[in-house]
Amino acid sequence: MTLNSHLPKISLFILLLVLLTILNSCSFSPVKAEEKAQVGMVEIGIASWYGAEFHGTRTSNGEIYDMYQLTAAHRSFPFGTIVRVTNLGNGKIVMVRINNRGPFIKRRIIDLSYAAAVQLDMVEQGIAEVRIEVVQMKD
Repeated sequence: MTLNSHLPKISLFILLLVLLTILNSCSFSPVKAEEKAQVGMVEIGIASWYGAEFHGTRTSNGEIYDMYQLTAAHRSFPFGTIVRVTNLGNGKIVMVRINNRGPFIKRRIIDLSYAAAVQLDMVEQGIAEVRIEVVQMKD
C-alpha cells in the first residue's frame, strides 16, 4: 500500500484530533453542588446577559424566564439568593435574584436578565466586568 492510499484515513484522524482539542478547550468543570454561599461573599469577573431567545422558557429552578425581571444565572449559588451586581466600568448597581444556572462560557461568573443588563448599561457591549456580592440568602 502506498502513502496515498492512507491519506484519507490520516486526514480524518488529524481532523478528529483537531476537533477534540477545540472541544476540550471550550469546556469547563461541571457545576459543583450548590456552593456554600454566604452573605458578604464576593466574586469579581465577567458578566453577560440573555434575553429574547430564552424569554418564556423554563429556568433551572422551574419558573418561566422573564427577561424584564431582575434575575440571573449563576453556576452554584442557591436559587433565591439575592446578589448585588456592580458594573466596574461605570459604577452602576443592580440587585438580582438567582433563578437559573449558567453562564456556560469560560471566565464568565454571572448571566444577567435583559432588565438587569439595562440597569447596568451593558446591553450594547454584551459583557462587562462586574463585582457580585451575596446580600441575602433564601429563607
